Amino acid sequence: MAFGYPGLFAASFLAATLIPLGSEVAVVALSAAGLDRMGVLSVATAGNVMGSAVNYGLGRWGGRWLFARFSAGEKKRIERAFRAASRWGAPMLFFAWLPLVGDPLTVAAGLLRVQPLLFLFWVTLGKALRYWLILEGIRMLP
Repeated sequence: MAFGYPGLFAASFLAATLIPLGSEVAVVALSAAGLDRMGVLSVATAGNVMGSAVNYGLGRWGGRWLFARFSAGEKKRIERAFRAASRWGAPMLFFAWLPLVGDPLTVAAGLLRVQPLLFLFWVTLGKALRYWLILEGIRMLP
């Protein structure tokens, strides 16, 4: 809580990259501490979307080179994400918030050269809805 919105942004940003980290605890803690719910929602979503945009950029501009350096397990996740994104297109990015497949999905979107505005639309929609549901769930607790 001592880091407030900047800490939430950093946690959300890092959680959306290929670094295994979650941002939900920070969202819950800051909301429970009394920070403005819309502020928490906005900052967490912005950080998470920007982290996903880094993944997209890695896939778009360095994907083939970077892909050769991933571990075998990560390569398999990215290959699955690539196949799913190829089949379902940009709307599949709505699910970029899912554990294990979401981050590789954003890298695959870069490899597939998904239009940046479509990428941002679907990723933002999915991530904002996820954070909103978390915040609504907290509000419903006794």
